Amino acid sequence: MKAVLCQEPGVLELVDRPSPGTPEAGWVRLAVSHVGICGTDYHIFEGKHPFLEYPRVMGHEISATVLEAGDGVALAVGTPVIVNPYLSCGSCVACRQGKPNCCTNIKVLGVHTDGAFCEEISVPAGNLYPAEGVSLEAAATTEFLAIGAHAVRRSMAPAGSRSLVIGAGPIGLGAAIFSRISGHEVTLLDTSQERLRMAADRFGFSSGIIAGEGAAEAVKAKTEGDGFDVVFDATGYGPSMEKAFSFVAHGGALVLVSVVKDDIRFSDPEFHKREMMVIGSRNATQVDFEHVADSIAKGLVPVDQLITHRTTLTNTPEDLARWAHEKAGLIKAVIKVAD
Repeated sequence: MKAVLCQEPGVLELVDRPSPGTPEAGWVRLAVSHVGICGTDYHIFEGKHPFLEYPRVMGHEISATVLEAGDGVALAVGTPVIVNPYLSCGSCVACRQGKPNCCTNIKVLGVHTDGAFCEEISVPAGNLYPAEGVSLEAAATTEFLAIGAHAVRRSMAPAGSRSLVIGAGPIGLGAAIFSRISGHEVTLLDTSQERLRMAADRFGFSSGIIAGEGAAEAVKAKTEGDGFDVVFDATGYGPSMEKAFSFVAHGGALVLVSVVKDDIRFSDPEFHKREMMVIGSRNATQVDFEHVADSIAKGLVPVDQLITHRTTLTNTPEDLARWAHEKAGLIKAVIKVAD
């Protein structure tokens, strides 16, 4: 089969590799249909991902069709599916609590093990969800959107809440979209006026704040001095995450969607006087994947506005390398693998 291999940072090649072969019991061999290109993939290409072992086949935002089912799997050949790329152990403390998204031994396709920048993969049947009522191209956006949907669900913010999403990249946009679906009044905060304008024009998020010196006053102005009921930080930038504490209303919540290697510091008096919650949000679960797929099928997610760039497996080495540096207008790029 054909695969795009990142041999080392900065080197992508289209290569021939053995196909996965007959799946073991409980697993399924899939024909990859479409795969999204994530920020993680650009980081791997640029050599910025810690602990990654090269060479690596990237790709974890996956839609596919069933080629062959292993023993004990009742999936017909040709069934369209959405792939959950988080391979969990099933036995650790998190898995025992129904939280495989934060498994202590988690392996993510395309990061810790080879992913779907290729024609075929094999995965456990439990990681597959039906792609019903959605195109296979749209289905490939499910995973990154599920991260935002999971963050919104983690917030426990009721309908009518005022939410602030910091960072208008793909993950932040996903959080904003599902915050709106949950009935929240959404404001975006970003360093880029261009991204805020894009979010307004493409997705209808007309309430925006530019990060910087005037942000604190703008937050007060938009909330009558109260702050936001829930704040989602999707920047992956430590200083932004620290500043986000001050934007939370008394009794509100801060959800940290992104992760940084640094320590995060905050004022304990400011934290305590608010009696606010700080919530970590990692990956997503089956509930989130299914919520996203259902929302796409119902027309609640403007997938046509999210996918801005398209390519083929053959052209991926050239296109991904270019898009890693030419980000203007880029929200989500999708690779069409199947003919």
